[in-house]
Amino acid sequence: MIVIGLLGAIALIVIAAINPIEQSNRARDTRYKADAGQLISAIDRYFVGQAAFPWMTVTPGSYDSPDDAFPYTTATDANIGLCTAAGCTVDGVLIQNNELKTEFRQRDFVKGTPSVANSIFVGKAIGSSTSVYACFNPLSKSIRDKACTDGKVYTISDSTRTAVTGAANCGSSLAAWSTGVATTQLVVCLPE
Repeated sequence: MIVIGLLGAIALIVIAAINPIEQSNRARDTRYKADAGQLISAIDRYFVGQAAFPWMTVTPGSYDSPDDAFPYTTATDANIGLCTAAGCTVDGVLIQNNELKTEFRQRDFVKGTPSVANSIFVGKAIGSSTSVYACFNPLSKSIRDKACTDGKVYTISDSTRTAVTGAANCGSSLAAWSTGVATTQLVVCLPE
């Protein structure tokens, strides 16, 4: 009985040290970061090849110049170019022009339960030197803490990306990391 009790205690210590939920969240955040990076690269390649961003092609007349701002919207919005219709069942201009593979539509942020916490947001501020950014809400405490320490936490609204300042506004346990409202939720963005 003593041996079984000791083995049980050791097992609990190992499970607590590994923290499977944190590991799962970190793996999810790593996927989202990779997907956001691929999406930004595809948009940049599309711009080089077409001299226009996907939203300029998808909605001609609404965005006439590459300098125009593009408000932050979910990556599954037709203007981003990943897909053309709700439900993301038809390839968008990024896939049609071979900037992304069709399989990209099977990613978690596309097929998962639609919510602010499970989305990647893409947007661009006004000006030609302003990059297109892809932002997402990390679930991992360690990634949130690192973003806070590095000063890489933002809120997004329309075409504005605002840095969050001060540790009191950025703690990994704050409710602002998952408010369910894109304009008040804390996010990390690529490129960094």
